Amino acid sequence: MGTGDAGAKAAGFEEGLTERQKKWFASVKANFETKTGKTLAEWVSIAKTCPHDKPKARADWLREHHGLGVNHAAFVLSEAFPSADPSWDDPVALRGLLWKDAASLAILEAVEKAVAKLPEHVSGQRKAFTGFSRNFQFAAMRPVKGGGAMLGLAVAPEANARLAPPKREGWSERLKAVVQLASPADVDAEIEALLKQAWEKS
Repeated sequence: MGTGDAGAKAAGFEEGLTERQKKWFASVKANFETKTGKTLAEWVSIAKTCPHDKPKARADWLREHHGLGVNHAAFVLSEAFPSADPSWDDPVALRGLLWKDAASLAILEAVEKAVAKLPEHVSGQRKAFTGFSRNFQFAAMRPVKGGGAMLGLAVAPEANARLAPPKREGWSERLKAVVQLASPADVDAEIEALLKQAWEKS
């Protein structure tokens, strides 16, 4: 990959982050050795001694045996075991890979249309979900096996009878409620109001 390609991919990733998130990622990189006590190269060497081969097990191992936090562990593992799959710096490829099902994609597009009515928001594509942020993440979506999509919101589950508490989702812990959407028609005025409520809190 040429430097121009790398710059374009990095720019694509940056577009999916709020200013606060950009500063946070930059500080993780800049203060990595100070915060963790070792250089990235040293952590990569340690990671390669891990007896596990699954990403979550490797992250747990780094945390339990070496005291490395979740975000730092993810950074180390991305360097130690580069994935053949698209990474965060290629949001278009990530979106295509995640939202392959046409029916699920139609639901995402309906939510994106609703979110577009809210000012000052940023859409960010991750491997496992599509996130929506203002200053903080206020909503996220992932496809559901068998069709449909799960929408996470930064509101209390008690805010609406359609909502439920999340179960081990990979997005921000600020998203305290989820609702499963079966079709674009489910993205109605009620869901739009919940999105706005979550946006206002972010």
